[in-house]
Amino acid sequence: MPPAIRLTVKKDAQFNLPIAHLALKTHHFEYELDRDFFAEFDPKGELIADGNLHADVELIKTDRLLTFNFHIDGTVRLTCDRTLEEFDQPLTVDNQLLVRYGDEAKELDDDVLQITPDTQTLPLAQHLYDYIGLALPMKKLHPRFQNEPDDNPEADTKLIFSTRQNDPDDDEDTDDPRWAALKNLN
Repeated sequence: MPPAIRLTVKKDAQFNLPIAHLALKTHHFEYELDRDFFAEFDPKGELIADGNLHADVELIKTDRLLTFNFHIDGTVRLTCDRTLEEFDQPLTVDNQLLVRYGDEAKELDDDVLQITPDTQTLPLAQHLYDYIGLALPMKKLHPRFQNEPDDNPEADTKLIFSTRQNDPDDDEDTDDPRWAALKNLN
């Protein structure tokens, strides 16, 4: 069973969208995401130190479903995994969140929520932060290292993975007699 939806009120209420009194039509909202926004989720700046992002949120409200289309564009301040220098990483995020009405508030899937019909506001801050965090590159490299090929022999470090020791005198066919027997089957 998916975990219960987190409907917590953040310090900054500007990200709490008052959905109860909105008309059944398309609405547009804009948010500026900066250092204060990221400090609310990550006070030490371990994941994202700072950012300058603009979020456009389109809400399509019908009587049974709320469809949120998020478009987030700008830069985030990251720390390079190789040199520990900070750098600005450009970021563009497009996500969709579906919110339906039901008997209880819960998270049905990563991008599908269920809320009760008497829900007055929907906090968007956590969703904005999560979408930005998921869009970050796995390997955070300063731009001067991003275009280096992985097989650069002059690189300071190189990851080598091997499941067995390479012996130049070792014949590949004699590793495991079971494989040799299977090669003869036709």
